[in-house]
Amino acid sequence: MNINFKGQVVLVTGATRGIGKRIADDFYASGAKLILTGTHKTQIESLNRSAKRNRKSRKTYHCVDFTDAASTRDFIRGLGKLKKIDVCVNNAGINAIDYIHEARVEDWNDIMAVNLKAPFLITREISKIMKKNRYGRIINIASVYGTKSREKRSVYSASKFGIKGLTVSVSNELARYNVLVNTVSPGFVLTELTRRILSKREIRELISRIPEKRFAAPEEISRVILFLSSPLNTYLTGQDIVVDGGYVNV
Repeated sequence: MNINFKGQVVLVTGATRGIGKRIADDFYASGAKLILTGTHKTQIESLNRSAKRNRKSRKTYHCVDFTDAASTRDFIRGLGKLKKIDVCVNNAGINAIDYIHEARVEDWNDIMAVNLKAPFLITREISKIMKKNRYGRIINIASVYGTKSREKRSVYSASKFGIKGLTVSVSNELARYNVLVNTVSPGFVLTELTRRILSKREIRELISRIPEKRFAAPEEISRVILFLSSPLNTYLTGQDIVVDGGYVNV
């Protein structure tokens, strides 16, 4: 099955590493013109220089800190000037792990700003464009911790349960305009960040709880997102697609 995004404009937030980078790479390989965000200014500048050297490049990177109101506002204003945006993947996300009695209000504010408020603001803006064009696909990235949770995940889970609620409500509003809105909830994915923050013992312990007995590869998440974002998806909206090797079922 070949999915072609030639001629389409695709926005992916948090697109410079991990799952987000793989999503961006797969959209690019499928012909899309990309609007991508990241948080590290030096890296963004370097990526844009590389893109400019390739005259046929279809990528533009933006340095956006969704915990910063001014940075977010400027980016949203830029989106409002676009005439066309076909696909949006709200992928940017952060986490903090603490027991509830130790959780900091600052972490709550930052996590909600990135994981929930930013998708809300972006969706509010781009929905105007998609409604006018009577076409759009919006994918919000949640987590298995938006379906089930565990200790020390109270703030993160609140944001991910919240993004699922936002998705359902928005999907009901936009379906009549041929704008389909869904959530993808990855399980445990083997990325550089995963290897850095989890010990080999912790990885083995988590794998023992997954029916497939392994972590997902980033491309296994990306494939689902590309399908949901494509013209092949004509009737699936307001759903949460859990890609976790069966983890939430045990």
